[in-house]
Amino acid sequence: MTSKQTVDPAAIEATVAAIKEQPDLANVSFSVHSDWTGGFCASSATGDLTQAGSVDPTRDISFKLESDEPPALLGEDKAPSAGDYVLKALAACYSVTLAANAAVRGIELDSVHFDLEGDFDLHGFLGMDESVRPGMQELRVDVSIESPNASREQLEELVQAVQERSPIRDTLAAPVSVVTTLT
Repeated sequence: MTSKQTVDPAAIEATVAAIKEQPDLANVSFSVHSDWTGGFCASSATGDLTQAGSVDPTRDISFKLESDEPPALLGEDKAPSAGDYVLKALAACYSVTLAANAAVRGIELDSVHFDLEGDFDLHGFLGMDESVRPGMQELRVDVSIESPNASREQLEELVQAVQERSPIRDTLAAPVSVVTTLT
């Protein structure tokens, strides 16, 4: 089996060096624009990526993101749910974080697979029990990694680094300020 290693460790090192030289480059903002489209559906599109206070001109494409809820949650199952997107966001971020950390460690990756599950208690969302938070109660991730040159111990260290460095995991696991304003 051939390795799928495609992350350039030199590019990561160059990024680190650039941020050391210009610390503002570390400040990145993503944006999404979203409209309710009826029922439990929403249509969203990715917006500008801003880095160091300037819009990134190289990102000239917008991706469309549709959402709905499954029938068991009164939706029509026309698209992934917000809960699905949260799990997808974590899986995507884990992939990026794992690939980057593997590259700088010289770990070759043949395959990486994530299985994610998140539990909600609808008592919180429906306002039926104020002691139950409306968000996920627990989120579990199982990781399978095949590498031709890494030991089990190295892979365990890699997974630990992913947990410590993943921006989306940190966003989900630690309090983050969310400011909602009626305009």
